[in-house]
Amino acid sequence: MSTYRSYILCTSPRSGSTLLCKLLSATGVAGHPGSHFHEPSLEAWLAYFGLPVVAGEAEPVTLRRVFAAAIHKGRNGTDLYGLRLQRHSFDFFMKKLAVLFSGSATDLERLDKAFGKTLFIHLTRQDKVEQAVSYVKAEQSGLWHKAPDGTELERLSEPKEPEYDFKAIEASYDRFIAFDRDWLTWFEHQRIQPLRITYEDLSGHPQRELARVLTRLGLDAEKAAGVTPGVAKLADAVSAEWADRFRQTLDEAENSAQPATSS
Repeated sequence: MSTYRSYILCTSPRSGSTLLCKLLSATGVAGHPGSHFHEPSLEAWLAYFGLPVVAGEAEPVTLRRVFAAAIHKGRNGTDLYGLRLQRHSFDFFMKKLAVLFSGSATDLERLDKAFGKTLFIHLTRQDKVEQAVSYVKAEQSGLWHKAPDGTELERLSEPKEPEYDFKAIEASYDRFIAFDRDWLTWFEHQRIQPLRITYEDLSGHPQRELARVLTRLGLDAEKAAGVTPGVAKLADAVSAEWADRFRQTLDEAENSAQPATSS
């Protein structure tokens, strides 16, 4: 039995969180983690869980209904609640958590009251160029995830041929660096020592990294045996070409900014 009541994947887009969520869910003992508070809107939360809008209902009462639905969904019949928390969802989520638990002094105290003892998992992608390329390519093509057999799992727009866009990749690159910095700052302020996992390790050794998480949760690491990735990599030759072009432009900009040396 786990020594924790919940875990939170602290991450950002295109870091392998969908892969890790599917791996954890497939064990049958680690809940059903997902982005239960993805949109920064209470109305969106209600709609996501199929909950009615009650006219005149006090906000804390509404939030209690939402959090109860989230915990039920994230446990999926197990004793463990799993949550994926993207950095861009963080501020609104914490603001509403403060409404629900106004008597608590810190984010960590509020999370403990909401979900019980929580393991924090910092899932990050070391190669921010590849992360940015992956994000921009998914946004343009509309395809965010596919299964190992090639079946589309998540498409958010009609198919479109992606085109290299330096400015878009640069904006995502800077944003993902900032997201990592913000997570690290928050961990430090809350005195949290998270379990750290990288996309590179997870995608290269999914069962090994899944076993690490299960062990840290106090669960049987053998549950990772036989669990296979439910998503396939979308990176291809186009992704590699974009990453090379972007790095080359960054290098050229860095070299031109350096003062010339006198002979």
